Amino acid sequence: MSELDPLDQVLITRSKQGDLDAFNELVLRYQDLVFGVILRMVRNHASAQDITQEAFISAFRNIGRMRGVNFRAWVLRIARNATYDAIRRSNRRSEDSIDEQIVTLGETLASGEESPEDRAMRLDLGMNINRGLGELQPDQRMAVVLVDIEGLSYDEAADAMEVSIGTVKSRLNRGRGRLREWLVANVEQLPPQFRLQQ
Repeated sequence: MSELDPLDQVLITRSKQGDLDAFNELVLRYQDLVFGVILRMVRNHASAQDITQEAFISAFRNIGRMRGVNFRAWVLRIARNATYDAIRRSNRRSEDSIDEQIVTLGETLASGEESPEDRAMRLDLGMNINRGLGELQPDQRMAVVLVDIEGLSYDEAADAMEVSIGTVKSRLNRGRGRLREWLVANVEQLPPQFRLQQ
């Protein structure tokens, strides 16, 4: 989805001219994505809401200076900066709880018709992956979240992270490796269906 959305281009142009309704439309189009990325980074629902709001306020204030027409990558760059600032402010204190993660995963991974057993297994697996993501360095976590979870192209992730594509690939590779190591080291916490049989 690296192609530019024509509607985004129109909304960006109108937003730069001071049209608040156009900017609000951009917010509606991207707030779930931005919130999801931030939530996976900070792992706290209330903090993620605050940072998301801060990111969109910053985007509104700076829309006139936006270069290019890829709003998604641009707003994710702002969200990344706001998230890193929040992580630094909290001195990397972990602010998560099981209840918080269950609510989070229910919001971000909800599916259609599924049995209670499948839902419980999905939530359990999601909580473990979320814990593993929490063990990654912020730059690696951001790469994994943007590319593997949110499905951004390498180009868009590089633009959002303000690094080269090679750096995105490197961070992604290291992050995937560390996540894999964490899952192997904590295999007993995974639902039985996801444990490797030896």
